[in-house]
Amino acid sequence: MEIGPPLRIGIALFEGVEELDWVGPWEVLASWRRHFPDDGVDVFTLSREQGLVDCAKGARVLADHTWDDPPPIDVLLFPGGRGTRPMLNDETVRAWVRDRAETARIMTSVCTGSLVYADAGLLAGRPATTHWASLDLLAQLDPTIEIRPDDRFVDDGDVVTSAGVSAGIDMALHLVARLHSPDRAREIRRYIQYDPQPPV
Repeated sequence: MEIGPPLRIGIALFEGVEELDWVGPWEVLASWRRHFPDDGVDVFTLSREQGLVDCAKGARVLADHTWDDPPPIDVLLFPGGRGTRPMLNDETVRAWVRDRAETARIMTSVCTGSLVYADAGLLAGRPATTHWASLDLLAQLDPTIEIRPDDRFVDDGDVVTSAGVSAGIDMALHLVARLHSPDRAREIRRYIQYDPQPPV
């Protein structure tokens, strides 16, 4: 494995987080943890404050930890959703993201989570992507970003960004392949029966 066990993956939650942005990767990564316990993977969620988090489409969830008291994190996944907009220009969020970037081995985002990374300066001079409807905003936040509008996800080593919503599943499977092996990623993909063939 690129990062030896234990491999600790934290998923950030916040008011207005898009459900599939985090639940899709959670399904992939938690399936990895459950079905291959010897791989030493731990997956957990973190919310800004204690208590229920109201997601974008109405789901309410309770995170495992708060942002103020996070356990060690090797990989951080920051999802998107309408809740990312109020976090832009928020110095507390910027500081928290930068602090995680100093200690985590890989910073990942789904959808407009990349806006938060850009606002914190993590994407300066890097290739990155986001939801198609927010590509212009991503460029406005940091003109040095190399926007990749057609990529499902962009792996730039210690930072990995993905396009919108369901693209987070692809990115999470890529993480499994990168951090363990393509065979392991295929086993998980088969278990969750993820084989996109759009019906419309």
